[in-house]
Amino acid sequence: MREYGPKEIRNVAVVGHGASGKTSLVDALAFVSGASKRHGSVKDGTALTDTTPEEVAHQYSINLGCAYAEWMDTKVNLIDTPGFLDFQGDAIAGLSAADGALLCVSATAGVEVGAEKMFRAAVARRDPVLFVVTMLDKENASFERTYEQIKSRLTTRVIPVEVPLGNGPGFHGILNLFERTARTFVPGTKAGEYTEGAVPANSKEMFDRYYGELIETIAAGDDSLLERYLEGKELSRDEAMAAMKEEMKRGEVYPLFCCAAELTYGTRELLTKVVELMPSAYEMEELHAFKGAEGNKTVEIHAADDAPLAALVFKTVAEPHVGDVSYFRVFSGTVSNGQEVFNATRDQPEKLGHLSIAQGKERIEVPRVRPGDIACVAKLKNTHTNDTLSTREHPVRLPQVEVPEPLVWFAVHAATRTDEDKLQSGLHRLHDEDPTFQMHYEAETHETIVAGMGERHLDVALTRLKRKFGVMAELTRPRIAYRETLTATAEGQGRHKKQSGGRGQFGDCWVRLKPGPRGAGYQFVDEIVGGVIPGKFIPAVDKGIQEASVRGVLAGYPMVDFIAECYDGSSHSVDSNEMSFKMAGILAFKNVAPKCRPVLLEPVDVVEVTTPDQYLGDVLGDLSGRRGGILGTDTAPDGTGTVVRATVPQAELHLYATQLQSITHGRGTVRRRFEGYEMMPSEAAQKLIATSHRVEEEIEA
Repeated sequence: MREYGPKEIRNVAVVGHGASGKTSLVDALAFVSGASKRHGSVKDGTALTDTTPEEVAHQYSINLGCAYAEWMDTKVNLIDTPGFLDFQGDAIAGLSAADGALLCVSATAGVEVGAEKMFRAAVARRDPVLFVVTMLDKENASFERTYEQIKSRLTTRVIPVEVPLGNGPGFHGILNLFERTARTFVPGTKAGEYTEGAVPANSKEMFDRYYGELIETIAAGDDSLLERYLEGKELSRDEAMAAMKEEMKRGEVYPLFCCAAELTYGTRELLTKVVELMPSAYEMEELHAFKGAEGNKTVEIHAADDAPLAALVFKTVAEPHVGDVSYFRVFSGTVSNGQEVFNATRDQPEKLGHLSIAQGKERIEVPRVRPGDIACVAKLKNTHTNDTLSTREHPVRLPQVEVPEPLVWFAVHAATRTDEDKLQSGLHRLHDEDPTFQMHYEAETHETIVAGMGERHLDVALTRLKRKFGVMAELTRPRIAYRETLTATAEGQGRHKKQSGGRGQFGDCWVRLKPGPRGAGYQFVDEIVGGVIPGKFIPAVDKGIQEASVRGVLAGYPMVDFIAECYDGSSHSVDSNEMSFKMAGILAFKNVAPKCRPVLLEPVDVVEVTTPDQYLGDVLGDLSGRRGGILGTDTAPDGTGTVVRATVPQAELHLYATQLQSITHGRGTVRRRFEGYEMMPSEAAQKLIATSHRVEEEIEA
C-alpha cells in the first residue's frame, strides 16, 4: 500500500450502542473503497473486525478492531469499537486514538444508552462527531423518528446532510442536500453504486424543508454567510462544506448521514464526507506530553515528520503462537521497520520488528509509519497498553487512556490444582490486553479477586483465559472481611500448667480487655508491678493474645479495636518459659473476650450513584433495601440527573452495578470507596454467626 502523510490521514472511531451496525459499517466502508477484498457479515462470522472466536459466537464486538479505507487519495483509519457497556474500555481507547467519531444509531432501535455515553465521551474530548443512521433497510426502520430522538436525547445541533428515499425494505436512495440531487442505488449493487438525478417531485417538499434547515444552521455559525443567507443569496457547495467543517471542530454542529451497510447503500457518500469534513491528523490541535524524570514538565506534540517520535500504545492483544501485538498511534515523528525506540513509560528500549498496518486480522508489513497513522507491531518485550514509545534523546509520556473503574467483583479459583500456577500469569496477561479487567490478591480472605465492567465482561475474560492460556477457572462471590470487636470491659485469668515428668510448663496471667477507639486497632498495656511475671515473658503474653484474637470469638473473624491490659500473674522459676506464657495469653483471651459483649463489624462503602431524575425514587428505594444510609443528594455536574451519596455495607453491594443498570435502563453510574467498619445489626449478625458455625461443623465432619 502507498505511504500517507498526516494531511492525508483521517482517524475515525466508529462508536455507538451494541448491535447498532458499527462492525457492518466498517466492513462495508473498507470493502467499497477497495481496501478490503471481501464484504463480510456479522451473522456469518466473516466481518472484517470481529475476528475472535468469542465475537463470532456472540455476534457482537468485544474488542477494539482496526481497519482502513482508501478514498480520494486519503487513508481513513477506521477503529471499530464495542457497543455494550461491559466492554466500554475499548470504546474509550478507540476514541483516544482517533480525531473524530462516527456515531451509529440504529433506525429500528433508535437512541440507546451506549450512544448516549459515547456521544458524551466524544464531546468531552471535543472531537467532531458525524451521526450515521444505520439499518434503514430493516423492518420498522424510521429516519424521522431516529432524527427526532437524536435531537431530544443527544443534541439539538444535529442536522441532516442526507435524507433517505423510503424506509425499511423500501429504502432505495438518498437526497443529497449539499449536491441538491437524488441518488438512487443500483439494485443488487456490491459497492454502493448509484445513479444521480433530479429530486423527485413527490420528495420536493421534504427536500426543501431539510435543505432550509441545513443552510440556515450552517449560515448561523458564520457572520458573513448569515448576512448573505438573510439577503436571499445562495451559498455554494464549497462554502457550505468549509463552514460546516469549521463548525464541527468547534462542536457547534453535528451532521447526520444515512446508510444500509449490509447493502452498501450510502457508503460511498459517507466516505466522501468523512474525507471532506473530518479533520486530518495534521489539522488536530497539538497534544501536551509530559517529560522529565518527575513528569512535571510538558512539551507540545505536533504531527510533523521532522519532530521527535511520540506514539501511544492504545491496545494490546495476546495472540496464540504470535505473542502480544501492540496497536499504536503515531502522534509525531516517523518510525521505521526495525527501528529501536524507547519506552519512556517503563524506561526500556524496544525494537520494532515487522511493523504493520492492520486490516482486521490481516497485517500488512510496511517500511515506515508517518505521523498521524495507526500501526501495530508484535513481540515487544516490555510494552503494554498506555505506554508511550519515543526516543532516548527526547523521552516523553503522552496522556494515558482514562479507562472506567470496575463495577463488579468476583473471587476467581483455578478449576484444577494443575491450573493454579498458571492462573496468576494468565490473569496478568488479560489485564495487559484489557486495563478494565483488574485483579488483586486479598490477603485477609485468602482470595484472588477479579474486577470488570459487568458479569458478561468477566465471563468473556474466563473464556479467553481458557482459550489463550489453557487455564480453566471459576467465579464465586467474594468473601467479606468482617471483623469483631468488644463493647464492654471484663477481666480474668489465663493459666497454662503442664507436667509430664521432668521439666514442665507453667504460665499464669491476669488480663483486662476493654473497647478501644474505632480504627485504633489492638493495643497492649503492661501493668505488671513487682515482677510477678518476669519482664522477658510479658511479650509472650502479648503475642498469645494477638494470636487468639485473629480467630475472634463469635464467627471466626479477627478481633480489632480493643485494649489488653496485663496486670497480674505468677511464674515458676523452672517451668516458666515464653511458650507457656504465650499459651496463658491465648487462654486469657478465650476466657475473657466472651464476657466483653463482642459484636460483629462489617465493612461499609460510600457509594455515589448518578441517575436520571425519573429513576431517583427507585434508586433510593433500592439503596434503603440494602441497609443503605442516605447521606444526601445533589444535582449532577452536567445537569442531567441527581447524584445520591449513601453508605452501604459491602455485603449488600455484590452485583449492585448490574441491578442499577436494570433500574435505570443503563443510564445510572456508580462509584464506591471504602469508608470503614460499622457495627452489624443484631439480626444480620446472628445469621452470619449461624452460617459460620454451620460451615465449621461441615469442615469438621
